Amino acid sequence: MKYRKKPVVIEAIQFDGANSQDVSDFMGDHEGIDGRSFVMGENVFISTLEGMMTANVGDYIIRGVNGELYPCKPDIFAKTYEKAE
Repeated sequence: MKYRKKPVVIEAIQFDGANSQDVSDFMGDHEGIDGRSFVMGENVFISTLEGMMTANVGDYIIRGVNGELYPCKPDIFAKTYEKAE
């Protein structure tokens, strides 16, 4: 069987290394399975259902349909998402 991803609008921000405050504001007080998500230097540590994950400069941080956060590499993001109006 083949399946198509349902069209879902998500929120995301790209971490550029200089927008730490914007990324922190976007994540808010997100407390996942392994604790709070936070920015430290050139990395963003994101508590996900799969454990603590790291986003690097250039990666996107996505807020999913249930409020969960997770990182996404820019090439995958470009293939998967387009801007919504």
